[in-house]
Amino acid sequence: MKKDTRLILAMDVTDKDAALDITEKTAPYLDAVKVGYPLVLVAGVDIISDLARFAPVIADLKVADIPNTDRLILQQAYRAGAEAVIVHAFTGRDSLESCVAEAGIWGRDVFAVTEMSHPGAADFMAAPAEDMARMAADCGVNGVVAPATRPERVKQIRDIVGDLTIISPGVGAQGGSAGDTIQAGADYVIVGRSIYQSPDPAAAAKQIADEIVSVP
Repeated sequence: MKKDTRLILAMDVTDKDAALDITEKTAPYLDAVKVGYPLVLVAGVDIISDLARFAPVIADLKVADIPNTDRLILQQAYRAGAEAVIVHAFTGRDSLESCVAEAGIWGRDVFAVTEMSHPGAADFMAAPAEDMARMAADCGVNGVVAPATRPERVKQIRDIVGDLTIISPGVGAQGGSAGDTIQAGADYVIVGRSIYQSPDPAAAAKQIADEIVSVP
């Protein structure tokens, strides 16, 4: 992905026309748009190629299955035009290696979740997050997902994964700060509701992009 605005829009609306409209309007301020199950289940997997007309698409499918099933899911996402797919790391090394291998066939990216952004992630994910980050790096992923709601964790995971890309969800409605997250070591921040629920999504995206640019 390019690294111009360092902003990724989480497109979690459940209306295809609204998704296309918002993505088109906000595209000048985005480096990518992230699409997950809420929209894919409504609009079908072809929504990936539809959105890709405006910005690179990250398929946030949080793939978490046996290696062969993971491989088949990634195939469909890449075939539909996704530039990257988000997968879970907790399923283990063989599953993650299968995802990395499939991504390599397509020349696309794969990001592994180390720790999610909601409060409940601290119940079970915080303790093994660093081990998952090490494993993900060892397996050759392109990047990892770390929580903008806990910038100190972003910094700790950055120390582990080195130069790998870090994308961080949780900015805006969940309470994370774009500036703090970038300063902690994230390459991109992921913002959803604060943009797509705004009366003026383009203005909201521009404001966040400007905040990112101003980070020393």
